[in-house]
Amino acid sequence: MSDVPIMEVRDVYVQFGGFTALSDVSIAFRQGELTSIIGPNGAGKSTFFNVLSGSVKPTAGSVFLKGEDISKRPQHEITRLGIAKSFQITSVFPQLTVLDNVRIAMQGMSRRFDMWTPRAAMKSQIDEAIAILDRVGLAARRDRTAGAMAHGEQRSLEMAMALAAHPKVLLLDEPTAGMSPEETGAMMDLIVRLSSERTVILVEHKMKLVMGVSDRIIVLHHGEVLADGTPDNIRANTEVRRVYLGEEMSGA
Repeated sequence: MSDVPIMEVRDVYVQFGGFTALSDVSIAFRQGELTSIIGPNGAGKSTFFNVLSGSVKPTAGSVFLKGEDISKRPQHEITRLGIAKSFQITSVFPQLTVLDNVRIAMQGMSRRFDMWTPRAAMKSQIDEAIAILDRVGLAARRDRTAGAMAHGEQRSLEMAMALAAHPKVLLLDEPTAGMSPEETGAMMDLIVRLSSERTVILVEHKMKLVMGVSDRIIVLHHGEVLADGTPDNIRANTEVRRVYLGEEMSGA
């Protein structure tokens, strides 16, 4: 395995006017690792995710993908290089079938998008879309209208649409938000399975989940890295307890 991190940020600062959202952040992510980003409100988590995806450019510092500086590349190029962010997909197409949602997401990754291509000419693409739906447990529902599905199923469909980009790095922002306990468990099982094939970087506020599934946890506070380690390291970190987790950690 290469020693080059799959993704890395070096000495990144982000400023909005006089406000510093990120300050001197340097983090390297390894292939096949599930990393959770946690921190109190205003810690810089969303800004950090936006830097990773390319939707926010660093004021200073650099972002690398497999050793290549991608800091100045436009966001659509970064997506095609292999970085998918779940919350870029604001919603499913509710009037279309589950299968067509994924098929359109796949077409969107093509450099030559042609929405008028006959369906009969897309057999291999349809087969691939069905295989992706099978990964997220929706293959049997592929002909169902997306808008008629439950919230948890729609979130799974959004995951399938993100996977249609064949990402090397999958960025997930609160993927279990609004889900029932049963849906949450199924989603986290899926995320763990996906992390065996690609790097997953996750923002999630449910601490028991974070502690149970993460290989690594990074704590942001006031735009800086407060702690970086295994769940056990973070659980035992007194400074993390003081500024964020408090007694919530005791039952995690």
